[in-house]
Amino acid sequence: MKNIVRLRYLWFAISILVIVPGAVFFAMFGLKTGIDFAGGALWDLHFPTKQLSELNTETIGAVFSKNGFDAAQVQLSTVKVNGVNVSSAVIRTKELSAVNPEAQQRAVVDALTAIYGTVEREALQSVGPTVSAEATRSAAIAVLGACVAILLYLTIAFRTAPNPIRYGICALLAMLHDVLVVLGMAAILGYVIGLEIDAYFLTALLTVISFSVHDTIVVFDRIRENVNHRRSGESFEDIVNHSIVQTLPRSINTQLTSVFSLTALLLFGGATIRNLVVILLIGLLSGTYSSIFNASQLLVVWENHEWRTWFRKQAA
Repeated sequence: MKNIVRLRYLWFAISILVIVPGAVFFAMFGLKTGIDFAGGALWDLHFPTKQLSELNTETIGAVFSKNGFDAAQVQLSTVKVNGVNVSSAVIRTKELSAVNPEAQQRAVVDALTAIYGTVEREALQSVGPTVSAEATRSAAIAVLGACVAILLYLTIAFRTAPNPIRYGICALLAMLHDVLVVLGMAAILGYVIGLEIDAYFLTALLTVISFSVHDTIVVFDRIRENVNHRRSGESFEDIVNHSIVQTLPRSINTQLTSVFSLTALLLFGGATIRNLVVILLIGLLSGTYSSIFNASQLLVVWENHEWRTWFRKQAA
């Protein structure tokens, strides 16, 4: 495809079609919060007859899942009991049932005993969320501060190009596109398959933001170079299209290596990091799309002042 910019309103329409369903699900159902946000119970179990290498986090997590504790977080370790090393598992789950918690505890311990032999429950306590509302607010403030820093940096970095502040604002709009896509898809997947957001989700979201801005800067840098060496009679739209075509193979090849790695982790990395990998994959694909088909196209719309044409047509 040689003239990508000419189809800019098609690319905008595709972005809207992707964002709107997610926004509807987000407004209606919100995000399904995991243990890190909602709090839960902390189990401390000992396996005196088993070596640590004989324990498996996925097997233990599956036992808890079958007994009503989905998305249990299992951490294995070795502790000393009366001077002897004992294999231990600390499991973080949602709260126990208020109706019959003792029966839930017995069912879990009996199921694990059938697999691993003797299981000793050392402690079971209620715990608060590891990601509090205050921590979430702090993360949001940090992201806003990063947005201001990105805007200032890009304005200074592209000062040799005409209207350098436009590059910073368009990069932030593309980043906002990726955030909305990730939040919307998380809301949809939470409703459809029960995907829960946890501390990994915040990590993935911040990583997606950095991916998005990085890829956008690569395209913008080529646009700046071509603008500074533009030929007589060459329009800004032609320059942007030429720049995208030049950087397109690099962008796709670079992102494909990450996609292949994340796909391998998704297939073979286990359930513990599955949600993290899914969000990273969605954000990576969205970031690649937005840097090529949104951010650069917004520069053209701004340069041509095309919103004036929109209002003129509407008035007519």
